[in-house]
Amino acid sequence: MKHEEMLIKPIAHIHCDYKAKFGIPRQSGLINSVPAKIIFLPAYRNPDAFRGLEGYSHLWLLWQFSEAVRDGWSPTVRPPKLGGNKRMGVFATRSPYRPNPIGLSSVKIVSIDLNTPKGPVIEIAGADLLDGTPIYDIKPYLAYTDSHPEASSGFALTDRAPRTDVVITDELLNKVPEEHRASVIDILAEDPRPGYQDDASRVYVLEYADFEIAFRAIDGKIVVEDIIL
Repeated sequence: MKHEEMLIKPIAHIHCDYKAKFGIPRQSGLINSVPAKIIFLPAYRNPDAFRGLEGYSHLWLLWQFSEAVRDGWSPTVRPPKLGGNKRMGVFATRSPYRPNPIGLSSVKIVSIDLNTPKGPVIEIAGADLLDGTPIYDIKPYLAYTDSHPEASSGFALTDRAPRTDVVITDELLNKVPEEHRASVIDILAEDPRPGYQDDASRVYVLEYADFEIAFRAIDGKIVVEDIIL
C-alpha cells in the first residue's frame, strides 16, 4: 500500500483559559461560557482559506492530545466513568491514550475576524482543549449528515449527566473577575472529579485562567473552599 504513513503539521493553536487538564470538560459542547480562539500559524493566515466559512455555525476540530503523547499504546483503557477499574477497548472510548493521540471536537463559531494582527482568528464556544493545543485541521459541521439523534451510545451515558449544585459564598465568588464567574460555576457544575473518586474529605484544586479553585464534594454538591489568585 502506498502512503501508509503521513506527516501532518499543526495549522493553528487554541488559546483559552483551560491551563491544566483537570477541569476541562469531558466532551466538547458541554460548557459554552468559556471563550476560546483559534490562532493560525503564519503559513495558513491567507483570508482566502476562510472564504464561505461565515455561513456555518459549527466546526469540527482535529487536534492533538499534546499532553498524552507516549511511546507505544495499550489495546484497553480504564474509562473514569466506569470507576477507573474496568477495562474497555481503546477504540470503544474517547481516551487520549491512543495509537495516534488525535482528538475530535465539535464547537460553535462565535465570530470570525479576518483582519487581526495575528491574521484570521476564529472565536469559538464549547471547546474541550487545553490552552496551546495544536490543531491539525478544521472542517465545517453539517447538521444533515453529522447529527444522528437515534445513535446508540454503548456503555457511555445516553443523555447528558445532570449538573451538580455548586455552593460558593459571595465573598469567594467576588474574588473571581466578573468575566470568569459564569465559567467557574459551569466548570464546577460538570463535577470535574474522576468518576471513581468519592471522598468527601479530599480537597481538589482546579487551575483556571490565573487562579486556583479549591473544592470538595459533599452530599452530592461541589463546595468551594477557597479561591487563590
